[in-house]
Amino acid sequence: MLDKQFIQQAISLALDNVKVGGRPFGAVIVNNGQVIASAVNQIIETNDPTAHAELLALREAGKVLGRPKLDDCVVYASGQPCPMCLAAMRMAGISKIFYAYSDADAKPYGLSTSTIAQALRKAPEQQDGLQFIQIKTEDEAHPTLYQIWSKQS
Repeated sequence: MLDKQFIQQAISLALDNVKVGGRPFGAVIVNNGQVIASAVNQIIETNDPTAHAELLALREAGKVLGRPKLDDCVVYASGQPCPMCLAAMRMAGISKIFYAYSDADAKPYGLSTSTIAQALRKAPEQQDGLQFIQIKTEDEAHPTLYQIWSKQS
């Protein structure tokens, strides 16, 4: 029953965001049965293409818990998370995600991210419309950035 309540909270956030001119996405993050973070999509308001509800909620959850690993948290989203949000959730250790509306539900309204998801299935250098070029600056006589970091941590 709590899952339905949390998903309804994400939908309510999204609806409230629509009423003020925002996009129809809301997210709630739960830890030990308690909401610790929630957010709505703010890409239009902030001109930040990464200001998705899920990412903003992940950032808030990390601040609340004081750590970047959120593997004991659950995400509830009004819409199926896009590839960027999904990747961030994976990096944070999230293993359970509930969503109300699928990417297919979003497609008729121009909100689908399936094209991006398909492109990301290819290696970066094989993706259409993307130039992916590595430029190494270190020489073999000097430690790399990662080697320096490894010795510091």
